[in-house]
Amino acid sequence: MEGEKQQQQYYSLTIPLLFSDEKETKAEEQPIAALTNTATTATTTTTGTSSFFNTCFNGLNALSGVGILSVPYALASGGWLSLLLLFTIAISTFYTGLLIKKCMDADPTIRSYPDIGDRAFGKKGRIIVSVVMNVELYLVATGGKKSFVVIVAAIILPTIWLNNLSILSYISASGVLASVIIVGSILWVGAFDGVGFQEKGKLVNWSGIPSAISLYAFCYCAHPVFPTLYTSMRNQHQFSKVLLLCFVFCTITYSSMAVVGYLMFGSNVESQITLNLPTDKISSRVAICTTLVNPIAKYALMVTPIVDTIEARFLTFYNTRKFSILIRTVLVISTVLVALALPFFGYLMSLVGAFLSVTASITLPCLCYLKISGAYRRLGFESVFIGFIVFVGILVAVIGTYTSLVDISRQL
Repeated sequence: MEGEKQQQQYYSLTIPLLFSDEKETKAEEQPIAALTNTATTATTTTTGTSSFFNTCFNGLNALSGVGILSVPYALASGGWLSLLLLFTIAISTFYTGLLIKKCMDADPTIRSYPDIGDRAFGKKGRIIVSVVMNVELYLVATGGKKSFVVIVAAIILPTIWLNNLSILSYISASGVLASVIIVGSILWVGAFDGVGFQEKGKLVNWSGIPSAISLYAFCYCAHPVFPTLYTSMRNQHQFSKVLLLCFVFCTITYSSMAVVGYLMFGSNVESQITLNLPTDKISSRVAICTTLVNPIAKYALMVTPIVDTIEARFLTFYNTRKFSILIRTVLVISTVLVALALPFFGYLMSLVGAFLSVTASITLPCLCYLKISGAYRRLGFESVFIGFIVFVGILVAVIGTYTSLVDISRQL
């Protein structure tokens, strides 16, 4: 205890602006690199056990998933030019991922996404980030077809008991492999099973651009998991390389699936391309069955920040492994009940996700970085560029929310 007090005092003397709101103004004028260097020399932070490749698999699993089945529909909705939106969103979300890393580098006490919100905007920031992050991750983890919910939940349950991201990376690797198999299987259907690639498609479909934007944005919304991945690494300086590899790989698979699916089925492609596949072909059955692997591989990773938040809340009272397992089990049961009970759940998840996912992955990282670094006080290229990303994020959230409401109204 005495050593911790001395360490805290050392921080308050060495980096007074990381912890004092009263002296906040002066700190914000310092560039984030300076804060990072000072923080590094002031203390040696506790790092995790995950290697570079462990973290890569977890990152790829967080970014890839069921969204890969919807990108052909997104391309069909907006036309060929909408593919530029996919690349734009990929670049923007990669940049906001780097901003999250910079925020964590600026303060060695930051261990989670809510910590970033607290460092930037105090208690209100922590509450806002926590609500947005936890609701978004919970709803993403809850999604699934009702006929498979119980079966998948039974398979998922043992994976959620794991609290070591190094071990989870092996489950994540299966999710990444599943995405590759899905792309390969659908490519096989087009090349060798008689479907072909004869569709030309439209250059642009302005009325479908909003749907395309929303779907592309969902593919890259995994930022609430990034702080967890960052803190799990042995060498946290390599996290930028992890992000780069993950975003490049996922962009290649997403764009490949979008182009192949659109050439195969054109404007007739369904919201999930597996619905278009001929069921009498082995390659189609492989693709359809493999889609079940994604939610199984993804669930434990996506709810880890939620579990960490709950456990941190009750840490002083129930700091036991049994309590941790109980929390994780209850979480799985609750997601099953929600998935089975809510009507139009797919559309509801799209509605909430359009607002919360974009907010958590685009808008909040920018706002937190501007506040922590003090860049908002300096009118320059960086602040203008980040401001533009914030504008795009708000625009995407509004458009996605509107289109989701329209879809729900059609189902009533």
